[in-house]
Parts: sequence; C-alpha cells; structure tokens
Amino acid sequence: MTVSARIEQTPYQTHISTDTQVIVADEPPDVGGGDRGMKPGDLLAASLGACTVITLRMYADRKGWPMTSAVAHVDLENDALAKRAHFRMRLVLTGDLTADQRARLLEIADRCPIHRMLENPIDFSTILVD
Repeated sequence: MTVSARIEQTPYQTHISTDTQVIVADEPPDVGGGDRGMKPGDLLAASLGACTVITLRMYADRKGWPMTSAVAHVDLENDALAKRAHFRMRLVLTGDLTADQRARLLEIADRCPIHRMLENPIDFSTILVD
C-alpha cells in the first residue's frame, strides 16, 4: 500500500491520496496554515479511531450483537522530551448490549490492526528519488 502526500505553494495544504481516495491535511492559522483539513497528528489519531470502530462493527456483526453505533473519541498527547506518545480513547457503544457484550467489545477495541501496529517498535527509512 502506498499513500502519497503532496504539497505545493498553498501553506500548508497537503493532498493525501491513494489510488482511489483523496483527503486534505493542513495546519491551523496560528502556525500559518489555512485550516483546510486535519492536522497530521489528528490524522494519526483518526486512523486509530476509525480502525477501532470498524473492528468493533465487524465483531458485533459477526456475533449478531445489537450494537447500533460505536464512537471513538481519541486524544493524542506527545511528550517530545520524554520521547513518549499517549493515545487516550473513550468509547461510546450504543445498542441493547449486555454487560458481558460491552466488556468483550472493550477488549476487542484494543485488538484493531492500527492499535497493534502502534504498540510495536516502528522503523523508518527515507530515500530521495528523482
């Protein structure tokens, strides 16, 4: 999977694309952006939230559980000095779910692929191409 990010001359509007989708990222006006899209850190938190609720929807559907919606509120705090980031997620599950079903869905929330990826050590490589 390749995702491309392209910035031209409009500070700091960035078009992020896959083969079939495009979204816009930007910075707020207080740092010179136009607030035309989410900040990059917000996109990272959004990836975790989206993956979590998709995982919950798949699980509830597979089990036939009456979850009508799942909302993930994700906060991301980055402590550059300590070299630590902290994701805090608050889940809202609606539907006629039992206490046991809700508890199981809470367990499943931490098993989404993005959550698992972010828990692992991450390596980076960057090269310059023409």
